[in-house]
Amino acid sequence: MKIDLVTIFPGILDGPFKESMIKRAVDQGLVEINLVDLRTYTHDRHHQVDDAPYGGGYGMILKPEPLFEAVDQLKANSGSDSSLVVLLSPQGRKFDQTLAQQLSKEKHLVLICGRYEGIDERVCEMLVDDEISIGDFVLTGGELAAAVLVDAVVRLLPGFLAEEASANESFADSLLEHPHYTRPPVFREMEVPSILLSGNHGEIARWRRQQSIKRTYERRPDLLDKAELRPREKVYLESLKKQQL
Repeated sequence: MKIDLVTIFPGILDGPFKESMIKRAVDQGLVEINLVDLRTYTHDRHHQVDDAPYGGGYGMILKPEPLFEAVDQLKANSGSDSSLVVLLSPQGRKFDQTLAQQLSKEKHLVLICGRYEGIDERVCEMLVDDEISIGDFVLTGGELAAAVLVDAVVRLLPGFLAEEASANESFADSLLEHPHYTRPPVFREMEVPSILLSGNHGEIARWRRQQSIKRTYERRPDLLDKAELRPREKVYLESLKKQQL
């Protein structure tokens, strides 16, 4: 996969992709991540990328010319026959694990990091394929949102994680992940659940599954509408509901 991030503040994104497992993915050739300074696609001496909005109003608007020029060139240089252009925007559809999985199958992503009051609507209408929001809140720019999206997408690429490592993660099957424990077995009088020390892998798997259902019911009951539960798990869920009555 190749990911180009178009921004006027590339320094914000310089750190996240040079640390930890994302750096390892880059070093292993699983993904190519490029920071693209939008100002390099301007042609005036001040490298102006924004201007006042027509009709008046607060703030500045990102101009269409440098964005169109940048994306056109990035597509031409991508080496891919398909590119998906995404604008990080609070007005976009909400990002989730399902969308991350869909994006992980793309060959070339161009992520546009919005700034200031907004972006010229002609960019949204004619250049952008999708608008994505990471939540119902507003940031000062799209850079941090883009970093979140890249992290979630890259970790799903084949070869990044062992298959079994991601099989039981939160949202993998519309359930939150079960609790985790490690040494010591007793800490400040708090004990690790005895089932995890039993060595009975079948019972451990059953306990973890039930804990996932319980945690999802308590914290994100909306996810249970999509979860595929076995008959005995449905019975367990009903018992949890009755306990709340």
